[in-house]
Amino acid sequence: MAGLLLGALSVVLSQVAYAHGVASADQSFISSGSGSQPFAYLYLGAKHMVTGYDHLLFLLGVIFFLYRMRDVGLYVTLFAVGHSVTMLLGVLGHIHISAYVIDAIIGFSVVYKAADNLGLWQRWFGWSPDTRVATLIFGLLHGFGLATKIQEFGIPENGLLANLLAFNVGVEIGQLLALAAILVLMGFWRRAAGFWQQARIANYLLMLAGFALMAYQIYSMWHGH
Repeated sequence: MAGLLLGALSVVLSQVAYAHGVASADQSFISSGSGSQPFAYLYLGAKHMVTGYDHLLFLLGVIFFLYRMRDVGLYVTLFAVGHSVTMLLGVLGHIHISAYVIDAIIGFSVVYKAADNLGLWQRWFGWSPDTRVATLIFGLLHGFGLATKIQEFGIPENGLLANLLAFNVGVEIGQLLALAAILVLMGFWRRAAGFWQQARIANYLLMLAGFALMAYQIYSMWHGH
């Protein structure tokens, strides 16, 4: 599993330059469509989450050491509530925040959770942030990332609310599908003899991925890419 995570990390680092891209087919469809199209936006929402490696890396960090489904459900719900609120608020309120800033913060959320999993906050600063509060806050920030992406889509005003709600439901479906796959893989990995040693390495790799995301976004913002 650590090898699988390393492979995923290499994909992330090779694809990070496309963090703000909108698939041309999706852009064309959205620009040409009008009115309420719930199934289409449901698909787009699910696709965005399933292919959103930055969101998935944070979710992986959140559930890394959660064994009870009640705990998994709590943290995933906090994350979902957070990004649902700010996604809707950002688009309906026409709040536009630099995609580079938001994506750099999302990268930091990955760094934060990996460091938390490694106990580094306690070791370095003598305290650890409340993971529940942090998950909600980062959920809110991730939601602004979704709002920024939707505004890039240029969704027509006609049927906007219905399409936004469908997109959000799609995001939640995509999140559940991705989470289910992660939990299945984690279940097998946790039974492996070398899990605890590999887990430490894996979380350092998560930190590296988060720092890479942050560095790229900051560099792109300064250089106008």
